[in-house]
Amino acid sequence: MKFALHFGNNTFPDPEGARRLVRLAEAAGFDSVFAVEHVVFPDNYTSVYPYAPGGRLPGNPSTRLPDPLIWLTWVAAATTRLRFMTAVMILPQRNPLVLAKEVATLDYLSGGRIELGIGVGWLKEEFEALGIPFERRGKRADEYVAAMRALWAGDAASFAGEFVTFDKVSCNPKPVAKSVPIVVGGHSEAAARRAGRLGDGFFPSIGAQVDIMPLLDIVRRSAEQAGRDPAKVELTLGCPGALPKSGADPRAAVEERIARGAGRLALPVTAFMPDLETTLARFGEEIIKPYANA
Repeated sequence: MKFALHFGNNTFPDPEGARRLVRLAEAAGFDSVFAVEHVVFPDNYTSVYPYAPGGRLPGNPSTRLPDPLIWLTWVAAATTRLRFMTAVMILPQRNPLVLAKEVATLDYLSGGRIELGIGVGWLKEEFEALGIPFERRGKRADEYVAAMRALWAGDAASFAGEFVTFDKVSCNPKPVAKSVPIVVGGHSEAAARRAGRLGDGFFPSIGAQVDIMPLLDIVRRSAEQAGRDPAKVELTLGCPGALPKSGADPRAAVEERIARGAGRLALPVTAFMPDLETTLARFGEEIIKPYANA
């Protein structure tokens, strides 16, 4: 079982705090740290944020939210083993050729420690500010994934789609493993189907206001229908019962998630604050180490 810390860049947007977080996470034995994304924060929006009961984004327009790829570059340079993931990057808002270049470069410089967590977005007003259509963003995301993988797979790559087309172009450096794992995030059946159809993993985001467990079966069925091995789609799940001060038996909570098929558990870094040095080290000794040695 692997363990990740979520909400790294918005919890620790400052350079020293970010380095402190990832060095402590690495020392404690965590597998990875996640970074979230929004390019802009509209002052006025009617879109419903799906990961909080009130339907509103946490924070306010002046909240510091570093770009995830740049933040991950900073913290990757401060570590040697820890992996990093965008959780999630709003894929339809990005140019897929530029993103493929950025992600491959980061993976290359970090020694192959990057995963690209993607979502299709929910904040329509953000799409409007960027001048990108909100409609058909799922189809756009599917195409972008295929285009990026084509660029990563080899030189003289070609792709012909509805939203992106290129002919015999090369993008270097390549990722260390000739591709970057793409983890599909979201809380909808469409996201679960996308993960099964084309994802290397599925991350039903922490805080979803729906029961995400039925989505796991949808992932598996979709993978089978696409001729893929469902076991190849890694499940990253939240685990509230494993958190400090949850009042639950953390080992039992982890075992329940293992029984659900989880390969990695994502825990909000805020649950370990303010004394990160103590709480992360204790979690590493009491929870991470026993499962790493299992």
